[in-house]
Amino acid sequence: MNKRELPDVIKEVGFDFSWDERKVWELDVPTEEMPIDELTWHFDVPFIWSKPDGYYDVSPREVIEHSELHTEEYERTMQADTNYPIDVMYWKKRWLILDGLHRLMKQAIEGNQVVKVRKIPESAIPQILKDHDETEQHS
Repeated sequence: MNKRELPDVIKEVGFDFSWDERKVWELDVPTEEMPIDELTWHFDVPFIWSKPDGYYDVSPREVIEHSELHTEEYERTMQADTNYPIDVMYWKKRWLILDGLHRLMKQAIEGNQVVKVRKIPESAIPQILKDHDETEQHS
């Protein structure tokens, strides 16, 4: 698989557009609580890169359960600032994370049953799309 090709599982469950996290952060959306169980399905999808030349080859569950094999990613997870909510959008019949996977992982490790989220409406997609030049470079 070349670096730009997404794993099939991500194509199946993920978004079909590229977004700019900074634009997501700028949205005026209220924070609310959500049971963590509605989001932990993310832990079984390889949303993490294991090496600089890799591309989505490690699941969050692997990082959580085998921190000794993924020390950098585990460290990044444990340094995540959980004061910020997790940005989610209802997509393909479930809540999908736009931003905050490491915050979710940390809160699961800490045993939290509820997390703070911002439910970004699908109608906000035009506002959060990456600029064309960025999409070309990072897709």
